[in-house]
Amino acid sequence: MLNSQLLKIVEDFGSPVYVYDAEKIGSQYKRLTDAFKDVKKLKINYAVKALSNISILKYFNTLGAGIDTVSIQEVQLGLAAGFLPEQIIFTPNGVSLDEIEEATILGVQINIDNLSILEQFGTKHPNIPVCIRINPHVMAGGNSNISVGHIDSKFGISIHQIPHLLRIIENTKMTINGIHMHTGSDILDIDVFLYASEILFDTAKQFKNLEFIDFGSGFKVPYKTGDIETNIEELGQKLSEKFNNFCKEYGSDLTLAFEPGKFLVSQSGYFLTKVNAVKQTTSTVFAQVDSGFNHLIRPMFYGSHHEIINISNPKGRERFYTVVGYICETDTFGNNRRINEINEGDILCFKNAGAYCFSMASNYNSRYRPAEVLWHNKKAHLIRQRESFEDLLKNQIEIEFKSKKDNVLVG
Repeated sequence: MLNSQLLKIVEDFGSPVYVYDAEKIGSQYKRLTDAFKDVKKLKINYAVKALSNISILKYFNTLGAGIDTVSIQEVQLGLAAGFLPEQIIFTPNGVSLDEIEEATILGVQINIDNLSILEQFGTKHPNIPVCIRINPHVMAGGNSNISVGHIDSKFGISIHQIPHLLRIIENTKMTINGIHMHTGSDILDIDVFLYASEILFDTAKQFKNLEFIDFGSGFKVPYKTGDIETNIEELGQKLSEKFNNFCKEYGSDLTLAFEPGKFLVSQSGYFLTKVNAVKQTTSTVFAQVDSGFNHLIRPMFYGSHHEIINISNPKGRERFYTVVGYICETDTFGNNRRINEINEGDILCFKNAGAYCFSMASNYNSRYRPAEVLWHNKKAHLIRQRESFEDLLKNQIEIEFKSKKDNVLVG
C-alpha cells in the first residue's frame, strides 16, 4: 500500500489502527495453491487464531479456503462467517471432552492430540470420524514458544505411543479419517519439513481408511528487506512428489491439507501509530507512540522483528531511534532502529502486522483496543470500531458499599 493511502486511513479512522491489504492475502493464497498444483486434492485451512476478524474470515471463504480452529468460539465464528461445517477442522489442545463434543454437535472435523481424550471420545462416539494429531519429535520453529513438535511439547501424540494409539482404536472401533502434524512456526529449512513429512507418511501407513493428511504449516515470511523465507515453490515441488508417491502406494488419492495463518496474512498487515513524544536521554533517542504491548505484544513476547518506517517523513535524514509505547512497563518495539527523522505527531508504520497482532491485543492499562480496516478494491472498509469507555465497563458489575465514616451508601 502507498504511504498516502495509509495516512488517509489514519486521518479517517484515527490511530492506532490496524490495516489489512486484501490483495496481498489473495496473492499469498494463490501462491500456496500454485505451489501444490500437481496434487489432485488440496485443502488450505486458514488458521483463524492468526487474525480472527469475521470480515477476514468471509474473505477467505470467497477464496475457497477452509479454516483451522482451536476453540469452540473460533468454530462459531467460522460458521457465522458462512463456512460449512465440513470446511472447518477443530484442532484444540488441552480442552475438555465437553468442548470437543460441543464441536461435534456442530458437525465439524475433530482433531484430537491426547490419548486419554481420544479413548473417552472413541468409547462414546465410535462412529464419528476423527483426525489424530501426531507429535513427530522434530524441533522446528523460530522461537521456543512456537516450536511445538519437540519431544517435550504439550502438543500431539508421540510417535512412540503409536502402539498404544492403535490399541485404543481397536478397542473402541472408532474411525480415523485423518493424520495431522504441526512442528512449529517460522520454519525456514524445508528439509526439516520434508523429514517430518516422512515420519507422518510412515504413521499414516498404520491406518487403512484415511481421507486426508494434514501437514500443518509454519512457513516463514520475510520480516525485513533481504530477509530469508520458506521457499514455498521448492517445498511444493518436493512434497507434492512425495505425497503423490505415497498415495499410489496407499492405493487412494488422499487430500493434502495445510493450515497456514502467518503465511497468508502477516505481510498484508500494517499497524499505524502516532508519535506522542520524542525523548532524548544521555545515550538514546526515544520515539514514544500512542500504543504499547497491549496492542502489539509480539516484539516483547517472541522477540519478533517488525520493520518500522516513518510514513510522514519518508525522505527525511535517517537517525537512530528506540521506538517504545505508552504502557507503564518496558514495551520496546525496536532498539536503535535507523528511521527517517521523527517528529511529534508523525505516523509510524509497523509492517508484517497481519498475524498474531490484533488477535493477541488486550485492554491492559485500561486502554482501548484499536480499530481495524480492510483495504479491498482500492477502498478502506472499517471492519472493527475502536473501543470506547463503555466497552471497558460492558461486562463489569458494580456493587454498592457502605462508608464506615458516615454510614452512607457509595456507588
